[in-house]
Amino acid sequence: MRTAPTVLVVVNSPSSGPRRLKGWLVEEGLEVREQLASQGLPDDLGEFDGLVMLGGGLMPDEFDRAPWLRGERRLAVQAIDEDLPTLGICLGGQLLADVAGGQVCAKTGPKERGATLIHTTAEGSDDPVTGVLKDGTPMIENHQDMITELPPTAVLLASSQAIVNQAFRIGSHVRGLQFHPEASAENLAGWDESALAADGYSRDDLVAAARGYDAVNTAAARQMVAGFAAEIRQAFEQRRAHG
Repeated sequence: MRTAPTVLVVVNSPSSGPRRLKGWLVEEGLEVREQLASQGLPDDLGEFDGLVMLGGGLMPDEFDRAPWLRGERRLAVQAIDEDLPTLGICLGGQLLADVAGGQVCAKTGPKERGATLIHTTAEGSDDPVTGVLKDGTPMIENHQDMITELPPTAVLLASSQAIVNQAFRIGSHVRGLQFHPEASAENLAGWDESALAADGYSRDDLVAAARGYDAVNTAAARQMVAGFAAEIRQAFEQRRAHG
């Protein structure tokens, strides 16, 4: 029998790992099982009290490039069906939206790179995970693919000035994010400088701006993780109570 709440962290790209998220989850008393998706995923979520699906520079149905996405989508459907505490980040959030009946389009929206102000909706302000973002909190972004339509059962939690669908919730405990609470200003310093330049961005400028927001960003991201971890601990206790 498991003695601690356990969360599965699905890594879709070796270069897009959990970063500071993993340490924070451990600080919250969780056992973290990090799994590189290309090396195989569990058949189901029976051993887990929570699920995190990270980014990866893919569309959620690019099976030719990433055949493991079929298995990841099955896990996402199970998480939604069971209302298991789940955090889908960037690709992970897009995957949640896609399997639940929303729409995700490649290279469709405005490009968002670096620290971006995220504003909550009324529902997002009351949410135990996104509520800390309130009237505008900087979070790291790096995308152009976007969720153009939320699933019919989803509740919009947060937006940016350029992108409406920055965070949403399905049920009570399944959340998708377009932004990256696991990424810090220092992570941004490792991004591909030439690729950013080709899109009209200066990596040095993006890093400098993100560093200016770092304290606020880190405090808010840490609080988001605390709220998510509390739901995982609750799921664990409920499972124990029901044998």
